[in-house]
Amino acid sequence: MHKSTSLLSELKKNKIMFLMLSPAVIYFFIFNYLPMSGIIVAFKYFRYDKGILHSPWIGFKNFDFFFQSGQAWLLTKNTILYNLVFIASGVIFAIVIAIIFSELKGKYFKKITHAAMFLPFFISWVVVGAFVYSMLNYEFGSVNTLLKALHFQPVDVYGTPSAWKYIIVGFYLWKSVGYGSIIYLAVITGINPELYEAADLDGASVYQKIYYITLPLLKVTIMMMVLLQIGQVLRGNFDMFYQLVGNNGTLFNATDVIDTYVFRALISANDMGLSAAIGLYQNVIGFVVVLTFNYLANKVNKDYALF
Repeated sequence: MHKSTSLLSELKKNKIMFLMLSPAVIYFFIFNYLPMSGIIVAFKYFRYDKGILHSPWIGFKNFDFFFQSGQAWLLTKNTILYNLVFIASGVIFAIVIAIIFSELKGKYFKKITHAAMFLPFFISWVVVGAFVYSMLNYEFGSVNTLLKALHFQPVDVYGTPSAWKYIIVGFYLWKSVGYGSIIYLAVITGINPELYEAADLDGASVYQKIYYITLPLLKVTIMMMVLLQIGQVLRGNFDMFYQLVGNNGTLFNATDVIDTYVFRALISANDMGLSAAIGLYQNVIGFVVVLTFNYLANKVNKDYALF
């Protein structure tokens, strides 16, 4: 009774704030929570003529097919490893760029350079995929055209799976690091300048100020950003992988992630139940990973945890 009374008093006290919050709550309820009822498709043999409710139940057979296909481990490994590399390299490069921009003195040079690094974020992966293909195509790509002009042998990049691990990470960083650096740059800008002035009086170098002032004060932000991204560790960036690799089966072992496999299962096999089962597996594991990392962060320092 006490809890309900306190909730009502809180609603009355901050009714304007809750009214402002209500559109977001309604949006997430309609588009994020109501669709969860579709999870039952993962346990059914979905038939379009019968619909979701009347399609026959098959239990865990969709999951059995996925795990017995031999692809479950490969897809999970690729998705996790790629995302861990994206998180680690993205955070490191974003912090380095933010620190560099915070140390630059030229006002206009800083703005122009940061805008140039920020621009790739707005370029569609469809455009990036076309750009990469025009660069790396074996027959008429700009890279191989240059190699031929220099009397070197052309390289069949689209037939070399090992090269794509670096290509994908490279283009991910090119597209996302400029945007990611904004958050860290904002935190650095908000650091009390008196700390740096005191360090200058003590004769600290630029590197010492970064190591002893900037990085420690960025620690909480870094941990929160990492935790937020850890929640997506089992979600492959579908746009990026599909537009860069396409349906090139030669590269699947090195580049295939859960999202691209689900897409092909839905498009080629038209298997709604299998796609739903893989998506449920993906989300459950991701949820467990978030809870685990948040628990560990909370044990280390409560400021690092999200909740």
